[in-house]
Amino acid sequence: MLPAYCTNVVAGRTIKETCANVERVFIQVRDRVAPNTMLPLGLWLSARAAEQLSESVGGGAELRDRLATAGLSIVTLNGFPYHDFHGSEVKLRVYEPHWADTRRALHTQRLADLLPDLLMPGTRRASISTLPLGWRARFSQEGCGASIGVASALLEQTVRHLARLEDRTGIRITVDIEPEPGCMLDRAVDVVGFFEHALHARRGEPDPRRYVGVCHDTCHAAVMFEDQTTVLRSYRAAGISVNKIQLSSALIADGSRESLASLSSYSEARYLHQTCVRATNGTVRFFDDLPVALSESPVGEWRTHFHVPVFAPSLGCLGTTQAGIVECLNEIGLWPIEDRPVLEIETYAWDVLPSGVCGDTALVDGIVREIEWCSQYIEPAGQSSALRSS
Repeated sequence: MLPAYCTNVVAGRTIKETCANVERVFIQVRDRVAPNTMLPLGLWLSARAAEQLSESVGGGAELRDRLATAGLSIVTLNGFPYHDFHGSEVKLRVYEPHWADTRRALHTQRLADLLPDLLMPGTRRASISTLPLGWRARFSQEGCGASIGVASALLEQTVRHLARLEDRTGIRITVDIEPEPGCMLDRAVDVVGFFEHALHARRGEPDPRRYVGVCHDTCHAAVMFEDQTTVLRSYRAAGISVNKIQLSSALIADGSRESLASLSSYSEARYLHQTCVRATNGTVRFFDDLPVALSESPVGEWRTHFHVPVFAPSLGCLGTTQAGIVECLNEIGLWPIEDRPVLEIETYAWDVLPSGVCGDTALVDGIVREIEWCSQYIEPAGQSSALRSS
């Protein structure tokens, strides 16, 4: 079956711009990979676009019907980027506002209110991915030590909102934390610790673990040198639901002069490219951004957070973490059907790839290749559908 594709690959500051760009790209994709069925999408809405949609007369149902006419179906929302995700410089702004800021909770709740009408009729469960609290340095400093407590309280408030929404609509919406390098929760152990120590079930209140889970990004785990299978099993052992998997791939450099010269061509101004370097003794150094790592040039294996096309096992003299995607899909293929997450390809950096990478593949062509590549591994793993209902 087909995985969903995240629409944060196209710009969308307003709802009008979002609709136009999604239709411009994904109708062509659908015609090529799913001409006789619906193409599932993971929709990204900026805060401005979400507000406009919620205030429109037809709301989410009108957008759902408009896309359905074109053979496109929304199966999940990406609630991570809040501002313009295709501005000239995103960098650390993608982590703002963080979860100790009321705006993050209000935006997430607005998305949750929109989602039931955006989903195809009969859907009973859907995910909204969100940031892992915030960028570690800013999140910690701005809260003067209280940020975790504030974030926990806002998440608990959101849980109550989601419980009321389920009572009203019969649809369980989950908010799923997406670990990312450099954030408060960037490793599985951090996520498990947060759930165990900061999100508690309280008598008379809805259980947070019914409505808050994990969105596992294969690129992010690989950059942190985490084993995909180990990470996924650690969540299940802790009773944490993995409700969404983002299929994405990072860059690998062997540390040679040639590889670092090639890697430097991926250093660009829009997005943050966190980099981890593992020495021969197993220690890992973290760098906020690729230029910082390149300036120090430590010895070891380099992994850089740059979402490159998932169909590419290598890019010139650089490797990719493509194998981690297969490992992840093989693991979740062993899970009971009812526990399997929605699958979403998230390669948003097509327009900042260095010239000549993948033969300067056109966006539609690249997305088609990614969907076809992932699909060959999803079907043997027994994934029944990118659109779950339960």
